[in-house]
Amino acid sequence: KTRPATAAHPVPTFQNHETHWWDGSQIYGSNTDTLRRVRAGHDGKLAIGADRLLPVDADGIEVTGVTGNWWVGLGLLHTLFTLEHNAVCDRLQKAHPHWSDDELFDHARLVNAAVMAKIHTVEWTPGIIATRTIDVALNGNWNTIRRSKPDHHAAPYSLTEEFVSVYRMHPLIPDEFQFVSHQNGALLEARTLEQVLAQNSRQLMTTMPVEDLLYSFGTSHPGAIRLHNHPRLFQRFERPNAPLIDLGAVDILRDRERGVPRYNQFRRLFNMDPVRSFEELTDNPTWAEELRRVYEGNIERVDLMIGLFAEPLPEGFGFSETAFRVFLLMASRRLQSDRFFTSDYREEIYSKEGLQWVEEANMARVLLRHYPKLAPALGGVKNAFAPWNKVASHAAGLPRTPRPAGV
Repeated sequence: KTRPATAAHPVPTFQNHETHWWDGSQIYGSNTDTLRRVRAGHDGKLAIGADRLLPVDADGIEVTGVTGNWWVGLGLLHTLFTLEHNAVCDRLQKAHPHWSDDELFDHARLVNAAVMAKIHTVEWTPGIIATRTIDVALNGNWNTIRRSKPDHHAAPYSLTEEFVSVYRMHPLIPDEFQFVSHQNGALLEARTLEQVLAQNSRQLMTTMPVEDLLYSFGTSHPGAIRLHNHPRLFQRFERPNAPLIDLGAVDILRDRERGVPRYNQFRRLFNMDPVRSFEELTDNPTWAEELRRVYEGNIERVDLMIGLFAEPLPEGFGFSETAFRVFLLMASRRLQSDRFFTSDYREEIYSKEGLQWVEEANMARVLLRHYPKLAPALGGVKNAFAPWNKVASHAAGLPRTPRPAGV
C-alpha cells in the first residue's frame, strides 16, 4: 500500500511492482537486477540460447522481465520479442559499427518497445474491436500522437485502477488447447490450461516446434469475454506456497477494495446513462434473473466487471462498450504522456534506422522475420490478430471441446 484507508481517504492506494510506462518492461524488467540478468552482455543483445529459446532459471521458468503467472502464451510472445530486439541490434550495429553494447541495447529497446506499442494500438485493438471506424481511428491515433507534445492531462501518469478494472479479461483464456501442425493441420497434442502453465510452458516449447505453437494460436479463437465463461482452473486456482483462490472472485474484490465504482455509478462518471433494470443491463433473460437474485434486486449493487461481461456487445466488439470508453482514453494517454512516443520520437533519439524499423513493423512482419515457415498461414492476412489461413486438411475441421457454462 502507498496510503492506508483513513476517515479522510476511505480508499487505500497501492503501488505496482512493475513500471506503468509502455517501455517493454515485460521483456526488460523494471529494475537493474532484472535488466542485468536478461542481457547477453555483448552487441546490445538479450540472452537467448542456441535453440532460439529463452534461458530458464532454477525453477524452470524463462528468464525475462516479468514471469509472474507464466504460461505458454507469454513464453511465445517474450521469445518472439526477444528475437526482435536482437534483430534490431543487428541492423543498428551494421549502420553504427562503433556503438558500444549499451548504445546498441538502449536504442534497440526503444525501437522494440515502440514496435509493441504500435502493434497494440493499430492491430490488437482493431482485432478485438473489429469495426472499420476503430481501425481508422486508432491508426489516426497512433499517427497523430507521434507528432504531438507530451501531455499528462492534468494528472501524474499512471495506469489507473479503472483501466485495470476494464482489462479483467481472463475469459479470453480457453480451458483446453489443441496444438496442430502448421504444415498439414494434423492434431499433435491436446492439453488443458493447467498443462500449459508455469514449467509446463517450457516443456511444451522444447518438445513442439514454435511454428506449430504459434500456428495453433493463430488459427484458434479465444474465449468470449462474457458471463459464465471464466476458465474453470482459475475458479479453484492452486499456486505453490499460496492459498487456493477463485480468481474471478478476487477480481471483483480487488475493484471493491480499491474503490472502483459499481457498474451504474461507473457509467454515470463517464457521462453514460445508468441502466434502470436487469433486463436493460443484459438481453439474456436467464442472466437477468440470475443477476437479480445475486444482487437481491438492487441494480445499483452490480459490480463493474459483472456489468461489463453482461451488457450487450455492439456489432464487431469483443468486449463491452463501457469498457472501451476507458480503454480508448488510457490507450491514448499511454502514448501522449511518454516523450518517446511524442517529442522524442525522432531520429536523434531512435536513430534513422530505428525509426524506419518502427514505421515498417507490424505483427505479421515480426512473426515472419523470425518464423518464415508461417508465410502460408499469414499470406494475405491483413491483421495478425484476425484468424490466420488454415492448411487444407486443418480447414476441413478438427474436433473441438466447447467450454460448458461455468459459475
